[in-house]
Parts: sequence; C-alpha cells; structure tokens
Amino acid sequence: MSDPAEILKRKAENLRRQGRRREAVATYQHLLALRPGLADCWYNLGWLLKAEGELEAALDAYSRALACGVRDPEEVHLNRAVIYSDHLRHDAAAEAELQAALTVNPAYLPALLNLGNLHEEKGDRDAAVACYERILSSASGSRDDPAEALACEALARLAHLRPPSGPDDPLLARLERAAREPAVADAVTRANLLFALAHAFDGLGRFDHAFPVFEQANRYARSTGSAYDRQRSEGQFDAIVAAFGQPPESSAVPPAGPGARPVFICGMFRSGSTLVEQVLSAHPAVIAGGEMDFFPRLVRGTLSPFPASMAALDSARATALAEQYRADVSKRFPEARRAGFVTDKRPDNFLLIGLIKRLFPAAKFVHTVRSPLDNCLSIYFQHLDQAAASYSSDLRDIGHYYGQYQRLMTHWRSLFPDDIFDLRYDAFVREPAPALAELLTFLGLEWDDSCLEFHCQPGVVKTASYWQVRRPFYTQASGRWGNYREHLGPLREALREAGVEEVP
Repeated sequence: MSDPAEILKRKAENLRRQGRRREAVATYQHLLALRPGLADCWYNLGWLLKAEGELEAALDAYSRALACGVRDPEEVHLNRAVIYSDHLRHDAAAEAELQAALTVNPAYLPALLNLGNLHEEKGDRDAAVACYERILSSASGSRDDPAEALACEALARLAHLRPPSGPDDPLLARLERAAREPAVADAVTRANLLFALAHAFDGLGRFDHAFPVFEQANRYARSTGSAYDRQRSEGQFDAIVAAFGQPPESSAVPPAGPGARPVFICGMFRSGSTLVEQVLSAHPAVIAGGEMDFFPRLVRGTLSPFPASMAALDSARATALAEQYRADVSKRFPEARRAGFVTDKRPDNFLLIGLIKRLFPAAKFVHTVRSPLDNCLSIYFQHLDQAAASYSSDLRDIGHYYGQYQRLMTHWRSLFPDDIFDLRYDAFVREPAPALAELLTFLGLEWDDSCLEFHCQPGVVKTASYWQVRRPFYTQASGRWGNYREHLGPLREALREAGVEEVP
C-alpha cells in the first residue's frame, strides 16, 4: 500500500515545478500536518510562501526547517535575511541571520556578499569593503573555482566603493582583466563587471573609453531578459489611459482611514526619487517607506489582468484593498501610526496613479522630473533588472519608453492637477530651498531646516543611489550627457520621434 505522505510529497513537488504555487502550498501544509519532521518540505514551503508574499509565514516555515535539521542551514539563514532586509525592513534581524549563516559556515560567500551589501545600505563603507575583500581573498582565481563568480561580484562592488584613483591604479587593471575574462560565463556577472569598469573610466574622465564598455555591458544585460516590444508598450499605455479616462466618481470614493497618509514618489528610474525621499524623511513628520511592492504585486495578482480588471473594482473592494495597504505599512513601520506621512518611493508607480487614486482619493504624488538626456543616459549607465525595465539596455528603446511615460504623465495631470507635484531635479540640486519650500507646502508640512541636512541622517537606503544620497546636494549629474554628446545621436532621434521636448 502506498504511503499517503509520499503521495502528497510527490504531488506537492509536481505542483511546485508547474508553478501552481497556491496549490503546492496547500499540499505541503497538508503533508506537514501528517509528517511535521520533513525539513526539506518546510524549506520548500518557506520558498513558496515567500514567492506568494506571505512573509511572516515564510519565516516560520524556514524556522521549522532549521529546527528539523535541514541540510545547508546557512542557505536557510540567508533566505530569512533576504526577507527581513528586502521586504520587512528589519535590518538588524537580517544582519543577525547573515551572521548566523557565517557562524554555521564561515566560508559561505553568498552570505558575506549580502552582508557587504547590507553594510553599504547602512552607509558603513569600511565594513562593506572588508566583506568584499574577504570574498576576493577566498577565491583562487581558477576558472574551475565556483567562488570565482562571487569574487567577480565583490570586485565590481569594491570598484564602486573605492573607484580607481588613476589609470595606473592596480584595481583598474584587475577590473579590466576580470571584465574581459571569458571564464565568467554568467551574463549578469559579466554585465556587472563591465558596468563597474565603465563607471571607473567615467570617474577618471575617460569618456570615450567608458561609452563602448557601457554598450558592451548593456548587451550582456539585454541577453538576460525579453526584448523590449515598442508596439506592445504603446498598447499597454493606451490601455491604462482608456481604463482611467476620467476621475473617479465621488460615489465610488472609499473613506480615508486612520494613521499616516501615504505620499507616493514616482517618475522614471534614475530621476532623483531617492534623493527626494531622503530629503522628506529628514522631516520629523515623515517616515521613509522605500520601494514598497504592494501595488505592483496587486496588479500582478489580485487585479490581474490590469488594467482591464478596473472595470469590476467597486467601492467596497477598493476600500478593502486600501485597508490591506495600511495594514502592510503598519506591519513594516509600526511608528507610522504616529507620523503624518509615510513615503512610498516606487518610481514605476507612475503607471498606477489612477489605481492608487481609486484606493486613496486624497493621495499626493511627488513626480521627479529630470533633463530627458541626463535621465535616459543614467538609465543606460545602470544595470536595471530587464524584467522590470526591458527598455533600459538600448538607447532607442529608452527614448521610446520615455515618450510613453511623458504621455501618461500628461494624462494623469489632466485628471489630478492638484495632487501631482513636479519636482525638477536639476533646479532642486542647484537651489534646494525654494523647491523644498514648495514641496512642503504641497504636502501641508511646516518648514524644517533638517531637510537640507538629509545626508547626515542615519538609516538604511535600499536603492542603487545609496552613496549619492549620503552626500550634500551636488550638481555634477546635471548636464552629464554633454560628456557623451558624440554617442547620443540614436537617443536624441528616438526622443524627438516620441515627441519629447527639451532635447538639445
């Protein structure tokens, strides 16, 4: 007679492989009620629950896996650290998990790499450097060494933390050798090394050396995801405009709830949103929420297919979803109950302004705007996830997407003219006080001098801009495109074709 537990285990595994996560979760839960000592099954359940956004339940499942003596406990501690750091913003707990992983296995380099990254987010440069140098000292340099890829990642990050001081700096030579080493087959690692090398050349003012390396880096980045489809992108933007053709009717507006009011900071990637959040979070009435994933998760899950699903979103459902958002914020930031505002700095939420206004009719949006050429070039110079920004690795595609973004923002302004504040990055860094005064007035906040000293704040910054925002206002990024003007013909042409103004 077959063992019922074995049948359930095989069924759960098949469901997991097929991507039927909810069914797999239920099957694992049934199995573990019968056989609670199956460590690997607790591990798999933790992975599935994390993928479904059930973070506390995932942490509990991983804890049960550890208690049952799971193999490779250091990997479980690492997974728990990622949940604490990237999703729950419990950075002390994340660091404790990474240290636990290294206690179990001092040679576990993935935990050391994550620990270095966490130190960077906290602004502890020396501690981050120590982690990356420890990884580099652990690698043999052999093509057959599995630690070599992690060493390459550590080298790329080290180059950002301690940029080469001149053309004869040994770090530059080491970075060039690693970036061109064919043994590093992983496209993501190759892209990271090439981006680091290109930024090193850029920092040394060797712009004609830098640009071909940026092009090569983007070719590797592009190979890791699907190609950008301009026609499909236009169709998606058209669908959003059609779904939100007019402001919500007053009868469909859910009531405001208690607690901190959300303020949404959005715009193109690399347009200054992290800077604005850091400035605002220095105000005593504002809590920095960072890049929350609630709304992107919502449209991928409950409200899929979006925006077609908006036709069936009634007032009761909108109110329930708004309460879910508030509960999510309260869980991550208990202090938000006593604050005036909590920021949600997810740049691509500009796509979802209509949805957010359905759930939060009084919501305010700070829209960060930057010179088109500088903004697009900064995107091209950053290794963005191709799943989130498939346009980001080609100058013509970036220009096309920028035109679609600008078209949608024009539509949102026509619907919600009093609730969208355009903060122009270049003017802001050049003369911060006037723009800051307007921004605080828009939010109904009193002036506070500490906002101009934002770079002195302790705390964690979880974006690629974490070192830039630990400096005072600086203007070096404005007009940066001029260093590369000879290479930007395709971008200029794409922007003009997309109807974008302000293109020199």
